[in-house]
Amino acid sequence: MSISVRRLGPDDWPTWRDVRLAALAEAPHAFASSLAKEQGYDEAGWRDWLQPHRGMKAVVDAQAVAVGLVGAWLPEDRHGAVELYSMWVQPSWRGRGIGDLLVTEVLDWARERHHKRVDLWVVEGNPIAERLYQRHGFRLTEEYQPHPGNPDVRERVMTHDLTP
Repeated sequence: MSISVRRLGPDDWPTWRDVRLAALAEAPHAFASSLAKEQGYDEAGWRDWLQPHRGMKAVVDAQAVAVGLVGAWLPEDRHGAVELYSMWVQPSWRGRGIGDLLVTEVLDWARERHHKRVDLWVVEGNPIAERLYQRHGFRLTEEYQPHPGNPDVRERVMTHDLTP
């Protein structure tokens, strides 16, 4: 079975669009956006999302089909830390190491650019996600915020120090 990670650029917009819309349809509660909103994006909008200055986007291809996605960027409010976001794995591929490949890709991208830290937001009460991130060196912090898509749910920052 052929499984590989692929970083995307603007010309890969159809791949990013298709996997992102699949993620929003399957797990709408997990994202700060909505399927209806992103179905309204045009080609220019999808291409813009994949511009290098907007961070890194990657998918995992398995048997010639994209089965997972992740993004990384440098938000101003994280004080120079890369933020891992929008990670999703197609349900039939969960538990097969796809999440590990996606997390590793973000960590590699951050190291290539000499960033010192990677942060992410994890929904409280999601021990499967917490264990995945902890396997890669992330630790829970005491920083919380309401989930952007549901103020009744809290998210917590996990962080990974990349300094040697």
